[in-house]
Amino acid sequence: MDDNAKVLLDTLLAGRADEQDGDPLPDDKLFELFALEQILKHAEISQEEVLAGQIGGGDDGGIDGLYSFLDGTLLEEDAAILEVDFDPRKVKTGVELSLVLVQAKRSDSFTETAIQKIDRTLSEILDLSKDEEYLREVLSPEIAERAEIFRRSWERLATRHPVISVQMRYVTKGDTRKVNEKVTKRAKRLQAAIADVNPRATATVDLIGARELVDLAAEEKTYTLQLAYSEMATADQSHLLLVRLEDYLKFISDDGALRKHIFDWNVRDYEGGVEVNKEILKSLEDPNGPEFWWLNNGVTVICSQASSQGKTLSLDDVQVVNGLQSSVSIYNYLSEAKEDDPARSRSILVRVIATQDPDTRDRVIRATNRQTAVQAASLRATDSIQRDLEQYFFGEDWYYERRKNYYRNQGKPAARIITIPYLAQAVLAMGFSDPSNSRARPSSLLKRDADYNRIFDPKTDYGIYLWLAKAQKTVDGVLRSAKLQSGGHTNLRFHTAMTVVAKRFGERVYSPKQLVSLIADEVVVAEVPSAAKAVAEALQAYSEETAMDRIDQMVKSGDFTEFLLGRLFPDDV
Repeated sequence: MDDNAKVLLDTLLAGRADEQDGDPLPDDKLFELFALEQILKHAEISQEEVLAGQIGGGDDGGIDGLYSFLDGTLLEEDAAILEVDFDPRKVKTGVELSLVLVQAKRSDSFTETAIQKIDRTLSEILDLSKDEEYLREVLSPEIAERAEIFRRSWERLATRHPVISVQMRYVTKGDTRKVNEKVTKRAKRLQAAIADVNPRATATVDLIGARELVDLAAEEKTYTLQLAYSEMATADQSHLLLVRLEDYLKFISDDGALRKHIFDWNVRDYEGGVEVNKEILKSLEDPNGPEFWWLNNGVTVICSQASSQGKTLSLDDVQVVNGLQSSVSIYNYLSEAKEDDPARSRSILVRVIATQDPDTRDRVIRATNRQTAVQAASLRATDSIQRDLEQYFFGEDWYYERRKNYYRNQGKPAARIITIPYLAQAVLAMGFSDPSNSRARPSSLLKRDADYNRIFDPKTDYGIYLWLAKAQKTVDGVLRSAKLQSGGHTNLRFHTAMTVVAKRFGERVYSPKQLVSLIADEVVVAEVPSAAKAVAEALQAYSEETAMDRIDQMVKSGDFTEFLLGRLFPDDV
């Protein structure tokens, strides 16, 4: 069985390698990426977010992937909670702050030494008395930077008494049934040591081998669900249901966990302790309160097909497009409620609309979210330019993912999937010569209408958007496969992309529209190394001139971008 699992795993890895464009990833990096993708599958994060947490190079402290989550939502370096003026009171008391760490080694066994190394690293990360500069002395700058997201969030949330969760995953191609007893004991000691960090902390240390990886890869998200109801009114392909909260909980959860993937098309994420959610919680807690659906607007579900048998509706391709706040509030409350809690027998109003027309889906999403204060940025995926870009990319055998993980969940090649944030970063870096903002604002780049409208201009040739996306993919592929110092890919990628395009164009680029003459010829791998070298040399010179020694800070600075452009085109200064 062990040999079969390894054979199957090698087959999966070979298939993953075939999806790569450009230079192939080294086998160890490919295994790391595959392991990270499988372990984080239930976290519902994008491919770029997986890659952003992949740690490379020396001094990694035995950690190949590091991710922080706040109540299940990934935290990036520009997360709102890390902003100076963030008010912790926006977060509910007892919120879960999770740190997920992965070590993935392409060996055939698990070793005690590997866990010892992880133990030392975690003891440093979880000791808040040691500052970031100290971490940078004992660990790589990249892992220190990723660890600071968790550490700063922990400090910011101190008054909200967060529940700290540390999840360590040690992955190899080995057989978990044949692990040396010393390794098992070491893993248990590590788990106990993590739990001792904080009385409210929980810790898990899991060993994952070839069989577990194969099983994870075979897991598929369920989009066909059953929804039991009490009453139903039907008109054509739409249904209005009264559903007991207990039955709705079963619909939105699986084995105790929220089915996050059925909320991918909701325009907002869960907003925690905002006023509307406090009111929802009050209506659930009041044992003598009126019916839940009298006080709440309910939810809207879109599906491709719906059929009823008895008092159960079977729904295909389910997406909850409105009502995330109510749904998560219900999930949070009933998951902890007693079996005889009166709230379980109350009802929620559920609108079910069966349609396979994408334009109709988008109109429903917009219409059902107009009654609440939703920022325009939350509805970007339904904008006409986003739908047009998806159609244009698809016609060129590329997949523009305006709905998070939509094509990834269909098994499309990761190398050909482009998300809205990825395209925005590429356009800003190469089309506007602003790679510093692309690097500094991975998750907040499109919050401001002015930024969004500048980047996504319907007057720009759609071929330019695809060309820029492919150019960034080429740069990323070369840098990921190169043996760079820790953080090299993350810190160099956007400035390298800008340099490649600026060199080809012959001068600084101020607008993507200027690049229309270049799109007949794609960026090739051979152009990337010299551009990356130019960026690295500029960083060294800029560091000597400014006495700055942190690459991650320099590449986020607009001053460095101007310095780099001045070196590339000295006659224009």
